[in-house]
Amino acid sequence: MRLSKGAKAPFLLPGSVIIPALCPWSLVLFSVFKKKPSASIDVFKDVIAQEYHGINHRDLSHGSLRVIEILQQAGYEAYLVGGGIRDLLLGKHPKDFDVATSAKPSEVQKLFRKSRIIGRRFQIVHVRMGPEIIEVTTFRGSAENSHLQQANASGMLVRDNVFGTVEDDAVRRDFTMNALYYDPSNHEVLDFVGGYDDLEDGVIRIIGDPETRYREDPVRMLRAVRFIGKLGLELEEETAEPIRRLAPLLRDVSPSRLFDEILKLLQAGHGQATFPELVKHDLLRPLFPQTEALLSEADDPHYQRLIELALLNTDTRLSEGKSVTPAFLYAALHWPQVQHRWEELEAEGHGRTQALAIACSETLDFNQQFIAIPKRFSVTIREIWELQVKLEKRHGRRPDSTLEHPRFRAGYDFLLLRERSGEIPGGLGEWWTQYQIADDAQRRDLIASVKDDQDEPPKRRPRRKSKRRD
Repeated sequence: MRLSKGAKAPFLLPGSVIIPALCPWSLVLFSVFKKKPSASIDVFKDVIAQEYHGINHRDLSHGSLRVIEILQQAGYEAYLVGGGIRDLLLGKHPKDFDVATSAKPSEVQKLFRKSRIIGRRFQIVHVRMGPEIIEVTTFRGSAENSHLQQANASGMLVRDNVFGTVEDDAVRRDFTMNALYYDPSNHEVLDFVGGYDDLEDGVIRIIGDPETRYREDPVRMLRAVRFIGKLGLELEEETAEPIRRLAPLLRDVSPSRLFDEILKLLQAGHGQATFPELVKHDLLRPLFPQTEALLSEADDPHYQRLIELALLNTDTRLSEGKSVTPAFLYAALHWPQVQHRWEELEAEGHGRTQALAIACSETLDFNQQFIAIPKRFSVTIREIWELQVKLEKRHGRRPDSTLEHPRFRAGYDFLLLRERSGEIPGGLGEWWTQYQIADDAQRRDLIASVKDDQDEPPKRRPRRKSKRRD
């Protein structure tokens, strides 16, 4: 993968050689520091001029530029940093821009009347600039021996209000591609850890020792696979190696934080590409343990297919500018456990409706310990699931009552996913499709076409014996 515009500026370092690139518009700087082992962090300073990086001020937010201008006028260092700069270099359109500065949070707050300090682990300042809210962070420092840095038994940082220089800050960031600093005053990009090279090579490389960095914040493992799906990049070998071993560390992360992280992973427009990476790197197990077990054990691929269809539906709606709800996606992700338990309870003698209600409750209660779904979404998830049995009942006035249910559309869409995945045969979904567009007389005919006195559930395909893992 190549950057959208330009390459490195010819900024010579001791031991560096400039070699003309094959493309006439670019120069590539090969440094003795490039491609060092991940465990050692070599800090150097590459300056990439605008004629090479191609970032245009028209693509930057007015609010972030104004924040930097005020900070620099007050005598502080200030840069645009992180994903916004990374995405611009890849030819994408960032949704927001973050600012890093030498000013401490209290000093930032004094400069901006409409600002507030948030965060406990590491304090940041939200600055309101017109309609924008700009996130301003103070340069983080090296704090291995500082009493201000606190970690739990797994090595996860729980408090980290330690400040330093821009070089320190670059080293403390997660991936090299996110440690690029843009100075609007001179239009230069500063690179201290080789992130510009890695972007050109299409590589996701963690800064420092991978295991140590993942232990500091296990969510970095999720961020790594998210960038694969979002940016189409590849994980550098040493960055990828510890992930499967350290995946259980996600259990140390707050379940409420993981709810938000899952939305970033799977409900940001690239979920279909990201989900297989979660499975590949064994990150699904600590997040959705029952779903992961059923996906691994089942011979019938309909569970996998249903989730893939739900992710495709979400990605498509987002690309079309339509709204999506976390409830529908989570309903699909947890459905394997619900459907499996539903069948078990029916086999034990519970009525069909009662069995589904119990399966819904058990699934939601069990999974709250891993990912805390807010009640406003868990109620909707349950309604989507419980509509699956209501949609089977098509006699008398029941269809009209079901059609008036506030979650009918979501339940109906979910039924269609179940049919398309192969979990149940087609037919019921088509009946409801026709019923929605029919007039009163046609609806009576559709109800009369249901021959049996009592509705029978759609027959599922025979379950194959699960493969037990050792």
